[in-house]
Amino acid sequence: RRGEMAKSTQLINNEVFQAFATYAAIVLVKMMLMSLITAYFRITRKAFANPEDTASLGKGENAKKYLRTDPDVERARRGHLNDLENIVPFFGIGLLYALSGPELSSALLHFRIFTGARILHTFAYLVPLPQPSRGLSWGVGYAVTFSMAYSVLKTAWLL
Repeated sequence: RRGEMAKSTQLINNEVFQAFATYAAIVLVKMMLMSLITAYFRITRKAFANPEDTASLGKGENAKKYLRTDPDVERARRGHLNDLENIVPFFGIGLLYALSGPELSSALLHFRIFTGARILHTFAYLVPLPQPSRGLSWGVGYAVTFSMAYSVLKTAWLL
């Protein structure tokens, strides 16, 4: 029923919660993949942040040349940091939103748009695509999270 908080025993059968769990898992796995992409760039570009990471590449001064920054590594890191700044709030607010009893169609729209925006944002960051593609994809995802937050506050506090 619309507007009623879901009971914890009903969550597993709640279609909105199932949709949230699906899309949250997709964006969380995407965020985890950014760690692997960063590691890939570190290894292939031989650009490391910690001395112990260079041990297999040489000793002393020879190893120090691998303690450096690389534009591709930094781009992947910035994309990952942006995921942390956006997916973590989506996860918390999205959970509250799913529990607030929204219509399934509205919830799916929010979850799908956010997920698509974050995937596009990653491609825009890594390829890189020309602006404003990255900025727009970030803004769309951010707006979706705010929309869900407003809905939660409206339902919980009767705004």
